[in-house]
Amino acid sequence: MCPLSDPTALILVAVVTEPRDLEIARLLGWYRIPLRTAPKVVAVDYLAFYQTGAFGAEKWRIQFICQVLGHELVTRAELLQDEPTHPRAAEEYYKIQIGSLESLPTPILAEKWHRITFLYTTGEYLLNAHRLNDLVVQSEDRNTLWRALRERARQTQAYHVKDYPDVDLDPKLLAMLLGIKELEESYQAGG
Repeated sequence: MCPLSDPTALILVAVVTEPRDLEIARLLGWYRIPLRTAPKVVAVDYLAFYQTGAFGAEKWRIQFICQVLGHELVTRAELLQDEPTHPRAAEEYYKIQIGSLESLPTPILAEKWHRITFLYTTGEYLLNAHRLNDLVVQSEDRNTLWRALRERARQTQAYHVKDYPDVDLDPKLLAMLLGIKELEESYQAGG
């Protein structure tokens, strides 16, 4: 179900700082959030991706949403194998498993806001938003949102992992996205 048709859906607006991260989300079905900077509740119904200045002509907007299927805690090195010596390689990250990316009928533009962190909103607010500021939950709706988030946090205290289907990707593309140099070299050498 698309959040545009579910006014009560809990939505986390998540920042995508690089086009590569959006491609990983699209092709591999996951998004990462550093545990040390993660919002208190990651067990939401949908993610809405805020694209930063790195996206050129498509910067400072929310253009894609996706359903959240589950999450687990892993290290950055497990997620991004091409960066084993990264300064944060041993740090823990939430790996949010997601469904396919869906384009919004009209992108939600940032206008004045360009630097954001995480923002919670609902399907109703997303449906009616034209700019990023329209996603901010107001008045009595804010109390309802916080109650729903607290309840969701209570429900997800136990850790669960769903079974996910294997993704059928070309091994060269997968090696490139994950940065597995040995596999890339093996295919380049004809093996």
